[in-house]
Amino acid sequence: MPKHDTVIHWFRRDLRLTDNTALNMAAIDGAQVVPVYVLSDWQKTHHWTGSIRQQFLCGCLESLAKNVETLGSKLILRTGRADLEIEKLIKETKASAVYFNRDYDPYGREMEKKVQAVCARYAVSCHSFKDRVLHEAGEVLTGSGGPYRVYTPYSRNWLALDKTAPLGKAKTLGAASTIPSDPLPTLDHWQLPATAATLPAPGERAARERMKSFIENRTLMSYAQKRNTPAGVSTSRLGQDLRFGLISIRELHAQCMAAAALATTADARTSIETYIKELAWREFYLAILWFYPSVFEEEFSTDFRSMPWPGSDEDFTAWSQGRTGFPIVDAGMRELLNTGFMHNRVRMIVSMFLTKDLHCHWKLGESFFMQHLVDGENASNNGGWQWSAGTGADAAPYFRIQNPWTQTKNYDPDGAYIRQWVPELKGVSPERFQAPPKDGRALAPGYPLPIVDHGTERERTLAMFAKYRQK
Repeated sequence: MPKHDTVIHWFRRDLRLTDNTALNMAAIDGAQVVPVYVLSDWQKTHHWTGSIRQQFLCGCLESLAKNVETLGSKLILRTGRADLEIEKLIKETKASAVYFNRDYDPYGREMEKKVQAVCARYAVSCHSFKDRVLHEAGEVLTGSGGPYRVYTPYSRNWLALDKTAPLGKAKTLGAASTIPSDPLPTLDHWQLPATAATLPAPGERAARERMKSFIENRTLMSYAQKRNTPAGVSTSRLGQDLRFGLISIRELHAQCMAAAALATTADARTSIETYIKELAWREFYLAILWFYPSVFEEEFSTDFRSMPWPGSDEDFTAWSQGRTGFPIVDAGMRELLNTGFMHNRVRMIVSMFLTKDLHCHWKLGESFFMQHLVDGENASNNGGWQWSAGTGADAAPYFRIQNPWTQTKNYDPDGAYIRQWVPELKGVSPERFQAPPKDGRALAPGYPLPIVDHGTERERTLAMFAKYRQK
C-alpha cells in the first residue's frame, strides 16, 4: 500500500521515466505523483547558458510531458525559485512528501537545503536520492578518508566499487493533477534569440536510440583506437543525454559491461575499458566540485591564483569566432557555433590555445563553452578548462603546451575535419594545415594569417608559469 496519498517528484537533471531513482520511489510510495519541473526566470543573458542548450531543454521538456501523459499523469511546470514554487505546490496539492535526485554543484546543493527547509516547515517528508552518478563524492575516498586530487588513484578505487544495477520504468504515477501549469517553454521564455545550430534530437527516446547506436554499431568497440579523431563520429555523443538525465548512467554502464562480456577481441575490450574510464573522469570532476566548490571562482592550484592573464579582447574575439588563422582551432570553434558540440580532442586544443597561446583567462573560455555547448556540464567543463590551463586538479603540467600544428598532423592529417568546418580552406592541401604559412601569405582568400606565433607564445607562457610556480 502507498505510504502517501499525494507526493511531489521534482524533476531536475533527470528528464526521463526509465531508471529514475527518485521517480521510481515516488511511484512506490505515493498513490498520486505530481511531477514538477521548475523553470528558471532569468532573461536575455546568463553566464552559464544560452540559446543552444535552452533550445534543447525545451525539446526535452516537451518530450517528457508527452511521456508523462502516457502514464495517465501530467507534467506541471512552474517558474521561479524552486523552493518557493515547491512550497506553493505543497499547499496546492496537499502533498505529504517530496522526492528528488541530488545535484552536486554549489547552487544545486544550496537549493536542496532550501527545499528541505520548506518541507520541514510544513511537516512534509523529503527524500533525496543518488541518481546522476554511479558513485557520489563521499563514496570514493583515499585511505585516510579524504578526497582524491589526482584522477588515476581515484579511478582505481572507482572502478573497483560495486555498481548499482539499473531499475525499470515507473508503471503508473496515479491520476493527473488538476492544478495549473505554466506552458511548455520556448526561447521566448528567457528572451533568447533563435539559434541556427543543428542540434541532436531531444528527449528520452532519441537519447536511448543514440545509446543503442553507440553500443551496437561498433563505435564503442573502436573507441580506444578512434576517439581522438575529430572527423566523423568517433565518440559516444551522449554528453547532452547524461547532462539532462535523458539516459541513466547506471544503464549506460551496465550495457557497456554487457558488451564487454561479449567482446571477442582485445581491441574491443580495451575500447570499452577506455570508455568506462571516461565515465570515471566525469565523476572525478563532480567530486572535485563537491569538495572544492571554489574552483568556479579561482584556480584549484594555489600557485597560480595571483598569476596575470594578459590576453587581449581582440584575440579572445578572434578565438570565439573561429578567425585565429590556426585551422584546427578555427574548425573547432565553428563546429561549436554551428552544432553546440565540439570533439573532445579539439576542446583540449582550443582551450590550451586560448590560455597558453593567447594568454586569456580560462574563465573566459569556460563561460563561452557553457553558453554554447549543448552538453555543457559545469563540473566537467571547469575541470577541462583548468586541466588545459595547467591550474586544476590533475591538470596538464604547465609546461605541456599543445602545438596546434602538430596536433593537426597527428589527429587530422588529411584535413577532413578542418575542411568540413572551415569551407574557405576546402581547396587547400592538407599538408599546409600542419605548419604556419612560410611565405607570409594567407592559406586562402579571406582567411586570416595566424594571429600569434606559437613558438614565441609558448616561451612566454613557460616563463610566466615558472615565475609563479617558484613563489
